[in-house]
Amino acid sequence: MKQAETLLEKFVFASRWLQAPIYLGLILGAVLYTYKFMQELLHLLLEVHNLGEETLMLGILTLVDVSMVMNLLVMVVIGGWATFVSHIDLESHEDRPDWLEKINAGTLKVKLAASLVGISGIHLLKAFINISQKSTEQVLWQVVIHVVFLLTTLVLAYTEKILHSTHEPQSH
Repeated sequence: MKQAETLLEKFVFASRWLQAPIYLGLILGAVLYTYKFMQELLHLLLEVHNLGEETLMLGILTLVDVSMVMNLLVMVVIGGWATFVSHIDLESHEDRPDWLEKINAGTLKVKLAASLVGISGIHLLKAFINISQKSTEQVLWQVVIHVVFLLTTLVLAYTEKILHSTHEPQSH
């Protein structure tokens, strides 16, 4: 019976590799998003002389937005892989991100939520810049969504703080 239990536990543990195609798919998604970034950048470069200041600002905010989504993808792929699939041996790599050594499922959630707040903030800024083309209801919903993202991030961060403070030894 113990042998069957051990075999089942190994099978369950090996199931983490089912996430590998998902992370590889996210990397392919990042390639597609990079293409869109380059397409938008090329458009801005070729049309800068015809663009008004607001249109150029919106184009640049779109590039920043894509950059933040890419940062989010990198965090999900690297952090998720290292947390849920397999250790990434980067200790001696000169470009090893500092955040990787502190990553766990909880901190990954907080970082993801904070990125979503940033992305939502950029979309809200775009709405404010284009406010004449938006209805009051559309802008109001964007503000509500942004506030919900912000509050969710604060609650997640506070929860993580509470969880980490209960796991750390008390010094006297």
